[in-house]
Amino acid sequence: MSTTLKKYVFLLLFLAVNLWMYAQTTPPPPNPPPPGLPIDGGVLILALLGAIYGIRKQTN
Repeated sequence: MSTTLKKYVFLLLFLAVNLWMYAQTTPPPPNPPPPGLPIDGGVLILALLGAIYGIRKQTN
């Protein structure tokens, strides 16, 4: 086989392999964010305890 023929065969195989390859599929879209969580009594109690702690530390 001559060098030129080897180059053409290699080029043909290289192009054929590239045509047979498939790209990676796109991932599915991300899930929508959860709805906003309501502020319930736990946050209110935590804020009141923080205020009481701050007043107590300031007076001492």
